[in-house]
Amino acid sequence: MNWREEYQKREKEMSSPYASLSSETRGRQVREEECDISTPYQRDRDRILHSKAFRRLKHKTQVFIAPEHDHFRTRLTHTLEVSQISRTIARALKLNEDLVEAIALAHDLGHTPFGHAGEGALDQLIEGGFKHNLQSLRVVEDLEFRHGGKRGLNLTWEVKNGIACHTGDQSPATLEGKIVRIADRIAYINHDIDDALRAGIITSRELPGYSLEKLGNDHSMRIDRMVRDIIKFSWNKNDIQQSEEIEKATNLLRDYLFQEVYIGSEAKKEEVKVFNFIENLFRYYEQNMEALPREYRELEPACGRQRVVADYIAGMSDRYALIQGQNLLLPRPWFPG
Repeated sequence: MNWREEYQKREKEMSSPYASLSSETRGRQVREEECDISTPYQRDRDRILHSKAFRRLKHKTQVFIAPEHDHFRTRLTHTLEVSQISRTIARALKLNEDLVEAIALAHDLGHTPFGHAGEGALDQLIEGGFKHNLQSLRVVEDLEFRHGGKRGLNLTWEVKNGIACHTGDQSPATLEGKIVRIADRIAYINHDIDDALRAGIITSRELPGYSLEKLGNDHSMRIDRMVRDIIKFSWNKNDIQQSEEIEKATNLLRDYLFQEVYIGSEAKKEEVKVFNFIENLFRYYEQNMEALPREYRELEPACGRQRVVADYIAGMSDRYALIQGQNLLLPRPWFPG
């Protein structure tokens, strides 16, 4: 029995006409024999979930740099929240849950240590700039390894498109990719408010009144109303949409976070140190390529030294970057005799 074919028959029968069917994928860059159990999107999800880059997300900062407390979000918890929200929306709209899950799990694999401060530092250091969405694509195409020691996870076109377009000017080609793009925003706006409240940086009374009126006064209520609104206004349409009032309320919250948390808070004053730290680490590796693992050095002829150094630093967790900086950049005590 071919379980995959049976599943794909049910998928076709139960899905919206606008869904991305796994049986109709544009395929992989390198052709592979189909699995008799898992669909192409399910295989992509599994490859992402078992990758080293995914495991490193647990020690990467979301907003607050190297937080000491247990309950602040990391890139991993953010990723799981995006995945859950995306699947809820996709299920209600009868779109492909496996595709949204694969995109969601991989969308931040290219994020640097120390959150957007690390991304900003690398963006200034590399000719051509650095964007975490494109780095996430680079991770799955060039930096991770699949079975047999082959470079790249060889994911389907739809998953890679969703990863690359989850942020930035270009919209995803599939509705599933569009779901992840908006679910990413829902997740980070709400959990960053939650973390900022926990840190004492803001109070609930300071949040925009219009947003509280339309979305609610607590974390779960706001997410619920955002998700329900998307489902209602995207039902049986070839697009993923919000109502004008909920979109306005969401954008007001986002603007408030940029002003009071992402840019203007006490927690962000450490970002100057992050820029200096990342630059010093970057310059060290640029001048000492032998300090990089062999799998990174092998990419230098094709990609250039700066890009390879950025690949290595971007893959570090906050903790590992600090350890490397201590070992490589700080003088060690020396006692004569």
